[in-house]
Amino acid sequence: MARVLNFNAGPASLPIAALERAQRELLDFEGTGMSIIEHSHRGKAYEAVHNEAIGLLRSLLGIPESYEVLFLQGGASHQFAMIPLNLLPPGQSADYVITGGWSEKAYEEAGRIGTVRVAATTEEEKRYRRIPKPEELALDDKAAYVHLTSNNTLFGTQWQAFPEVKAPLVCDMSSDILGRRIDVSKFTLIYAGAQKNIGPSGVTLVIVKKDAVAAARKDIPVIFRYETFAKNNSLYNTPPTFAIYLVRNVLAHLAEIGIDAIERQNEAKASALYGALDEMSDYYKAPVEKASRSRMNVVFRLPSEELEKKFVADAAKANMVGLAGHRSTGGIRASLYNAVPLTWVEQLVDFMRAFRKG
Repeated sequence: MARVLNFNAGPASLPIAALERAQRELLDFEGTGMSIIEHSHRGKAYEAVHNEAIGLLRSLLGIPESYEVLFLQGGASHQFAMIPLNLLPPGQSADYVITGGWSEKAYEEAGRIGTVRVAATTEEEKRYRRIPKPEELALDDKAAYVHLTSNNTLFGTQWQAFPEVKAPLVCDMSSDILGRRIDVSKFTLIYAGAQKNIGPSGVTLVIVKKDAVAAARKDIPVIFRYETFAKNNSLYNTPPTFAIYLVRNVLAHLAEIGIDAIERQNEAKASALYGALDEMSDYYKAPVEKASRSRMNVVFRLPSEELEKKFVADAAKANMVGLAGHRSTGGIRASLYNAVPLTWVEQLVDFMRAFRKG
């Protein structure tokens, strides 16, 4: 079977090794006579997979024992509400740094629950071409938390270094977690939809300090409390077992590579594509300021929308998919997540050169 070069922003490409493992184990998981999909989430077979996934995450990201590792549902968008429900008590406010569409949505949702304020924004007519400079952050040291989005899939910007804050730091890392080494201890809570770098859609990762879980609000429904899932090892209700199984497969593959090697690979891919864009800047326009360029989502424009449509169509004929920009922004977007190999990027660059020549 011929597989396409998948540059989709999410759900996105998964490592072949993880998919092939699922293929081998699909009908008979470890000699149990049934698929992992059919196993009870209370049974030993699934529980071992579940705990292995948590252990792999702790090892890959260096997560201290003072943090809970939770598998939840509802996507990152569900966390837009769950975070303020748990961490924003009455009488306090939370700071939000707005750098794109997803941080906008997080801010709006939190505003329905409590008091929030914009600590910084790089909106500039909805274009979001850069990450705020440190001096632009008007942070409240007494805020319940500071929320930011580490990588912006729509606009192609990324925090290259995280700001030093006095209030608890909360971060949406949906589109770049496991793509580089991070210091988890700088954050009170990290959350990420799985469908970009971690695994398939249907499961959301939350890494949260245990003391924040203990101090969280108790006047909210049980199903919305981090404490509920922490006490039950994310097995309070039926989790998305097959999605977590695939997460385990992806993590096991990444563990063989190592975070530092993954980061170097991602740097090489981004350098190859941005280098080509800069070289051909008379034709391809990369709108993001260089210091804010995302390694995960590279966005660019062509001289006209008609040419952009033709670019996407011709790329599909060349076996490359997922290159159309988000519907709200247009243009072209190539997502270079961990499972995208450098050879794909090199083929995309060759295609760009040929397309420019006509």
